[in-house]
This record gives sequence, C-alpha cells and structure tokens, in this order.
Amino acid sequence: MAIEKINLNNLDKSDWKTYRFDEIAQNISERVDPNDTDLEVYVGLEHIDSESLHIKRHGTPDDVNGTKIRFYKGDIIFGRRRAYQRKAGIATWDGFCSAHALVLRANPNVIHPDLFPFFIHSDLFMNRAVDISVGSLSPTINWGTLKHQEFLIPPKHIQSSFAELFNSIDSLIEADECLLSQTRVAKGIVFESLVASTNGESIPLFKILKQKKSKSLPPHERSKYIGLEHIESGSYFCSDFGDSKDALAQCNLIDKGDLCYSKLRPYLDKAFIADFDAVSTTELLIYETALASKPYVLYHLHSKPFVDYVTSKGFGTKMPRVNHKIVGEYNIKVLKDEKPVLDKMALYAGIEKSAIEKISQNKELQKSLNNKVF
Repeated sequence: MAIEKINLNNLDKSDWKTYRFDEIAQNISERVDPNDTDLEVYVGLEHIDSESLHIKRHGTPDDVNGTKIRFYKGDIIFGRRRAYQRKAGIATWDGFCSAHALVLRANPNVIHPDLFPFFIHSDLFMNRAVDISVGSLSPTINWGTLKHQEFLIPPKHIQSSFAELFNSIDSLIEADECLLSQTRVAKGIVFESLVASTNGESIPLFKILKQKKSKSLPPHERSKYIGLEHIESGSYFCSDFGDSKDALAQCNLIDKGDLCYSKLRPYLDKAFIADFDAVSTTELLIYETALASKPYVLYHLHSKPFVDYVTSKGFGTKMPRVNHKIVGEYNIKVLKDEKPVLDKMALYAGIEKSAIEKISQNKELQKSLNNKVF
C-alpha cells in the first residue's frame, strides 16, 4: 500500500494487534570481555546522541574493563540507564557496548526491521521505558519488566510504507546534519587561518577566563536545568534544557551570556554561551572573560587544537575529565581587533543556524508522524 493512500490523521487501527515486547524484539545478551576479543569497536552511552538513530562515534576495547554486551551491525543499542535521555541508535558496525544498554533486534515476523528503530524512538515506547525504570539517582530498565510490556503494532502489509516515509525524512535530517558538520569543520579551519594572519599576543587562558562559582541548592529557584545531555557536541549554543525540579543535588548557577565549558569527556567538545538563566550540572565550568570577548574565546574552545589538547590532558580512564587549571594552561592569541575575524565567522554562523532550523523542523515532523502511527 502506498503511503500516500494512508490517512495518518485518521488511521484505522481496528486490525492492528497487541504484542508483548519480547515478541516484538529479541534481547541480545552475548557477553564480551574487552581484554579478550577481536572486536575493535566499543560503544558507550556517551557515544549515542539523544533522539538520534545514528551512532557516529565509538571507542575501543582499551577504553573499558569489565564484561560488556556483543552487538551486530543493524542491532539497536538502547540506553536502559536514564531512559529519559532517549538514547537508542542503530549499530553500523559489529562490536560491543556498555552493560548499561540493551541490545535489541527486531523480530521480522512482527515488525519490519526498518520500522523498528522509529518505534523505539516513539513517545509511546520511550515514555513507557521511563515509567518502568527503577532507582532514583540512575533510574534503570530491567529486561524482565520491559519484555512484558504490550504495544499496538500495525499489520505487516503497511509497515514498509511507514518505514519508507520515516526514512525519507531521516535522510533529509542526515543531509542537513552533514552540511552542519562540514560547515563547522570549515568554520574552524577559517578561524585558525584568520587568527594566524592577524596581529596579536599569545596569552594563557588562565589570564582570560574568570571562573564563576555561584551554586544553587535544591529546591532551585531557577526553573531550567542544563545537564550534559542537553548540550550538543560542537554547538555554540544550548537551546535544550530540563526541569530543575528533577535536579536533586547542588548545581551551578548560569546567567544569560555566561561562557560554559564541559570538563567531562573533553573529546565530546561541549562548550556554549548561555541564552538563558539556568542551573546546571557541576560538570560545567562557568566563565566571564577579560582581554578577549566570550564569542572569540568560544571559537578557540571549539577549535581542533584545543580539543586535541584537552583530550590529551584528560585524567581518569572510564570518564576522563579536565579542570580549570588544565584549561587555563592553553595559550590563545589575543587580537588587537577581533571584529574582522568575528564578522567573517558570522557568515558561517548564518549557514549553521539555517541548517539547525531545518534539522529541528524535520525532527518535529518526524516525531509528529511517528506518534500518529504508534
């Protein structure tokens, strides 16, 4: 049946059937010892982006210890810890993943494998996953509970049409995300070139970054909460946030206009200038600046030389981090006149903003259609 013949605004679900989740998908529980395997790809929850089908980063066996879970290309790696982060991606390699994930494989007799990832990302499934999670600090899903959950699934003869529609929108999102990624790479190269050709003085960041240390105790007066899960890698701003009522620990205070940098897993490249007042995870360093503007410093914090530097300086194995001292030892060139450089950068920022807006619109469309089906 062609998708254009299906009225998504008035779906007839009278012939749809309800299945237990263990009838819809198989839980792959093959174990792997990272110290005794030929597999070269490790996927942790930190490598999976919230609300994305695609896993674009991975680690290696050297990054981890302890028993992990085997996955095969095409399986879904679903973060069973903190399910509200909505982390579920399609494996594009054979490898192994964190034991804080479930490896799920569609049962093709019940659901089309191409439709299964979109079902997992539906509000129906994700909200159920959150509801059945147990624990307060790190709520976690147990397979023993999830497998008994029941879901209404469309008949096989229309599933391929739904999958085709969702994948076509996903292809548009991927194309714009590719453009966004290429723009950011080009922006970084141009920025480094402009700085190198402009007069200035090399100064360590500890003379430029003025750390703000204001804290907030629960219950927090500010309603918005920024966790690392709300910050997109490589982005220059943060538009996502959670509810501070859910933040039960001490937080940082962020004022609109503050420069924020994530000290955890520095290779993830998370830094931004705040667009609103909020409280945040204490894994963020909060700064004012002297001698250089915050936008100019932010370009440096996203630059490849800086990311390479902090990545090499990170301490700790499972969750490497840096601190203010390490960040402060990095030198940047402070320019006599930043304006020509920042004006050039604004051209790239315009392209970036347009791509982000298109991505957001198509994600909203995809989500809306997804929730009409499931």
